[in-house]
Amino acid sequence: MAAKSPYSPELRRRAVRMVGEVRPQYPTEWAAITAVAEKLGIGTAETLRTWVRRAEADDRPAGNSSESEEVKRLKRENAELRRANEILKAASAYFRPGARCETAALVEFVDAHRDRFGVEPVCAALEFAPSTYYAAKKRERFPSGRSVRDEVLKMEIERVWEKPGRKVYGARKVWQQLNREGIVVARCTVERLMGELGIAGVCAQSKRPRTTLPAEFGDMPSDLLERGFDTAAPNHAWVADITYVPTEAGWVYTAFVLDLFSRRIVGWQVADHLRADLALDALEMAIWSRRERIGDKLVHHSDRGVQYTAIRYADRLDEIGAVRSVGSKGDSYDNAAAESLNSLYKRELIDFRGSWEGVMDVTIATMEWVAWYNSERLHSYCGGIPPKEFEESFYKSQESTKITSRIQAI
Repeated sequence: MAAKSPYSPELRRRAVRMVGEVRPQYPTEWAAITAVAEKLGIGTAETLRTWVRRAEADDRPAGNSSESEEVKRLKRENAELRRANEILKAASAYFRPGARCETAALVEFVDAHRDRFGVEPVCAALEFAPSTYYAAKKRERFPSGRSVRDEVLKMEIERVWEKPGRKVYGARKVWQQLNREGIVVARCTVERLMGELGIAGVCAQSKRPRTTLPAEFGDMPSDLLERGFDTAAPNHAWVADITYVPTEAGWVYTAFVLDLFSRRIVGWQVADHLRADLALDALEMAIWSRRERIGDKLVHHSDRGVQYTAIRYADRLDEIGAVRSVGSKGDSYDNAAAESLNSLYKRELIDFRGSWEGVMDVTIATMEWVAWYNSERLHSYCGGIPPKEFEESFYKSQESTKITSRIQAI
């Protein structure tokens, strides 16, 4: 037989009612139950908590249990939908609409909101597998050998791109420079890492004024090169051309003389006019830089511009024993090597910097660029080495051949 309770039904009902009345005055329900139990002299607060739970069960309507479960399910789904909506609202400000998010960006978003929503809910809302997130976090803690090497290579790539490459090198030249320095890496790896770093080589721009004013008279030298831009030795063929530079003070023009053997710039000049003096000054620099090595096999090729068909220019070429060659009218391919140099000059210096004051500004920058181009810039025509180094290798080879011949003759 069960022992009789020391508490009357009336005391139980009163205690339960008081708990309900004083509940707002306490931070938790348990604190309210404890306080009422002490005041009414009830043995333990747990006893009063049991009475409260029984009263709640008695007051609950005797409806269909299945309906109650359905209500719970709907409330749960509603809460999940509200949470997913909050997650997507936060994501809309974080990601660009319509773009496919990278794993790294998704991991970063989950990290930023995991304390508020939890990992699984955020991943579910973004359709991002939690296993992928946890795998990425594991890689952060225990990076693979490839990841470690990628980070090292990124520092080397940025160094080459900024210093030797002057921020104009593309993936191919960065790759060539790294291998020249003994850093063995695949070109595709350089392309991938440059993409991740957000760096790239410069691109050409369009629109230019007319710099070639054809001569009117008909007695014109023939085209001796016929688009053959390969030579067996230095000072066998020079090509010359003029390009333009827009500045705040007006148009400025740059004339170049290029040796086809190594693609080395042997002469240049900058001026604010298109008179014959511009081309003649560049030629004089070329003659001075080559001096006694010019020889008697030199062919000078240019377009039909009046600067190159001027009498003074022709006389100077005759003095050094150079043969004149002129491309056909209106065909830039006949002087493609010089046009290629102009494009490179515009892409890597003029358009890359973007703002020029006048002649002196352009002259100083051109001087620095030409020195870098000849001595440091890797040239694909030279097999991935600078033009100056390419010529030096040629002359060393010639000296070795002469020494060997003398030894054999003895």
